[in-house]
Amino acid sequence: MNLDITSIIAIIVTIVVILQLRNVLGKRTGNERPPYDPFTSKDKKNKDEDEGLDDNVVPMPGRRAPVKPVLNPQLEEDHSTTAVIDRLAKTGSALNEGLHKVVKADPSFNPEQFLEGAKSAYEYIVSAYAAGDRKTLKELLSSDVYEGFEGAIKDRESRKETIDFSFVGINNAKITDTSLVNRDARIKVEFKSELIQAVMDSEGRIVDGDPNAVDEVIDLWTFERGTGSPNPNWVLVATETPEN
Repeated sequence: MNLDITSIIAIIVTIVVILQLRNVLGKRTGNERPPYDPFTSKDKKNKDEDEGLDDNVVPMPGRRAPVKPVLNPQLEEDHSTTAVIDRLAKTGSALNEGLHKVVKADPSFNPEQFLEGAKSAYEYIVSAYAAGDRKTLKELLSSDVYEGFEGAIKDRESRKETIDFSFVGINNAKITDTSLVNRDARIKVEFKSELIQAVMDSEGRIVDGDPNAVDEVIDLWTFERGTGSPNPNWVLVATETPEN
């Protein structure tokens, strides 16, 4: 291909122009900001700025970018067994010392986990009693307590009565006492719960209670478990109503 001097000059000029444009516009790297959208609302822009999405904010040399505050490790909640017991019972109290004795006999014991299990057991048991579910009760109660519950169910059935029952929830549950006899640990828990319950006769008439009223009920239940037993389950061994 023959090129005259005019064509060569034109090619040189074109190359120079292209290089100048690259210097002015820059090369695309894939990290370019999107083109300005005039239809983006001001509210959206302000929201982005509030959420830290405005990439015009650049840390200056010698300054660190803002970071999320970190809590003092000494102020973070301690989940050690000693700290858990201290949260549940005043340090130096009989209850605090009693819980430590249970932990010493059974290092796997965690009072907070026990309380969560006790609350679940409470709901299961009161619901099973209302429904006359002997099978569930037998699994969760000691033989003496089961006899009392089963006797009350029999009396109710003999009168052809039923219980209209709804479990609303537990407002509070706290450990009030502990004891350790040989290897058997006993823990007493006070439950403050809300229940809806009414006893109905065979004709559906209300004998006792109110199916539309929420009652606050306070119960003291004692659970027992052998600390050396491979069975992790606690059994309800006593029930009582606190004195007014």
